[in-house]
Order: sequence, then C-alpha cells, then structure tokens
Amino acid sequence: MKIFAFHLLNDYSGSPKVLSQLIKGWDENNIDVEICSSFQNDGFLSGLPAWITRRNVWYRFYENKLLRLWALAMSQFLLMVRFSFIAKKEDVIYVNTVLPFGAALLGKLKGCRVIYHIHETTMKPAILKKMLFGIVKITAHDVVFVSKYLAKQEPVNGCRSHILYNAIPEKFVEISQRTPRDKTMPQNILMVCSLKVYKGIYEFVILAKKLKQYRFRLVINAPLQDIEQFFKGVELPENLEYYPTQRDVIPHYTWADLIMNLSHPDGWVETFGLTIIEGMAFGVPAIVPPVGGITEVVDDGFNGFHVNPHETDELEKVIQRLFLNSKMYAQFSENAGIKLSAFREKAFIERSLGILGVV
Repeated sequence: MKIFAFHLLNDYSGSPKVLSQLIKGWDENNIDVEICSSFQNDGFLSGLPAWITRRNVWYRFYENKLLRLWALAMSQFLLMVRFSFIAKKEDVIYVNTVLPFGAALLGKLKGCRVIYHIHETTMKPAILKKMLFGIVKITAHDVVFVSKYLAKQEPVNGCRSHILYNAIPEKFVEISQRTPRDKTMPQNILMVCSLKVYKGIYEFVILAKKLKQYRFRLVINAPLQDIEQFFKGVELPENLEYYPTQRDVIPHYTWADLIMNLSHPDGWVETFGLTIIEGMAFGVPAIVPPVGGITEVVDDGFNGFHVNPHETDELEKVIQRLFLNSKMYAQFSENAGIKLSAFREKAFIERSLGILGVV
C-alpha cells in the first residue's frame, strides 16, 4: 500500500499538525507514504522525518478572496496534471480537509481509494462549501470526521464514515508530566488561535480589561506585523501580551492556568479543539463555546465550562468562580488529565490503521 497524503497549506495550524501525527504513525508501521503540500512555506509538515518523500504542490494564501479562490483553483489544476503521471490505481489518496479537491478528483479518475479527513464545517462563500462537499460525495470511499458533531453536520451517504478524534503526541504528554505546576493560585489565562475576529480575540481583550488582577496571553498563528496591524487603534490593557506564530507552544501551556476558546458560534463552529487537549495535558481547565465538536472535549462542570463567547459578563463570573475556589480548581485540573485519556496518540494511530484496513 502506498498513501499519497494531500494538504493544501502547510502551516502551524491544527489540521496539518494532525496529518503530521498520522504520517509519523503510518511510517512507524511500515506504510509507504508520500506527503504532498505547499513546502515553499514552513509548517508542521516540514518537520516530518527526512526519509519520508515530500512533493511540493504550489499554493499561496492571499488575503484577497478572489485571489485566494484563483490560487486554490490553480493549485488543484496543477496537482491533477502532475499526479496523473504519478498515482496508480492501487494507491490510496488521503485528502486532509476538503480543500485539496483536485486530489480527490484525480483519485476518482484513476480508480484509487479516496479517503477524506474532514476537519471543518464553517466555510464561506456558501457556493464554495457546496462545491467542495459535493466533490466529497462523488469521490470518497471513506470519510473520517474529527468529531461526532461534524459527522452529524456534514453526513456523506454512500461511503464508509468514521470518527477519529484528534490526539495529543505522546512526547507532549511526557513533557507535561515532567513539568511541575503550582495549582494553588491560578492567575494566567491563555488563548491560542488564528488571527480572525470570529476567533473571539476582541472578547479576550475585553476580559483582560475586566479582570486586571489576572494575566492574559494570546498566541496567534500569524506574523507579528499582521497582529500589530490587527490591533492598530485598539487600546490593549497592560495585563495582556501577545505572541506571533510559535513553533514550540509548550512554554505557554506550562505558564497557563486556564485555556480558552472563544470562537463565535455564529461565525466559526469549532469541530474539535486541538489547543484545548494540549492544555489538558498540563492539567489546565478550559472554557469553550457551548456548541460544536469542542463540547466533546470539555465536559461542562467537569474539566471546564461551556459559555457563549459573546457573553463577556458571564465569562468573567465563570473565571472568578474557578480561580477563587482552590478546591474546585484542583478538581477540574485533575479531571482534565482524566478526560485526556480519550485523546492519546497510540489509540489515535491504531484507529487510523483500522480505517486503512491494515490491522
């Protein structure tokens, strides 16, 4: 079996990180895999072992939506032309996210087994989403969803459907277990996200202004100059700091006492929440939106809370309630470790091997 794994934009976001974990796991189980992505820019896929074959697929991200659509279409056209001479009928085409649609169409034309790994449901414009999910329905033999919520939101009839929760790397867990944390005086609040308004960045700023006795930190997957432009004209409180794209997020999770996801349910529904389980590895409770797959990661009242991100007064009350009750905080921290057991990497890889049909 040879797997051609396709991903559009190689960066430091969640979906390429998940794919990199899968590829390492497949490689360790002696599966021949080639990774096909935009290696002209750096990202999680750049850190794969050197012996794994990389094939560069041109793509460039543009802020302008029309240019972005043009780049997507052009990249997939070039992909289909190039790989029509490389992929064979007996190969598996693994499509990470719905964006590399050219790979799925190529697989359909060549008679390959096409497996989609779907991470998203929110997508604009609506016509693009309709087209991309339409291609899933006509090309996929298997569809892998990152949560039960996503499988329910985007059902694909006529093919095998699987739930594969994202997982925390074992090395990450090992480091977290060796890192002592003081749980007696929680005061540090962390949010790791992309540079989008619908990710709740402004709500995070409002909370920092409301809770000046605590320290707030944003780790944003964007260059520093873009972040500074985003905050131009915005008065930031002294207890808030921000960092651009980080290759190593462990120091930030070590620092944190609470991790937040404030994605707007009306703008971006979280289908999983990888940063939340990363925080859980360090025993950090979480506050997340009340909808989406992320609610399968955080049990309300157990290892965190579900709160509407627009309700900043309620968010303030919940943070105070958690931080000022040391017994509750210690229990939630312990519960985070318990909940983490559902998202360990070994089970994640074994489940993926089962989907491939090699175990």
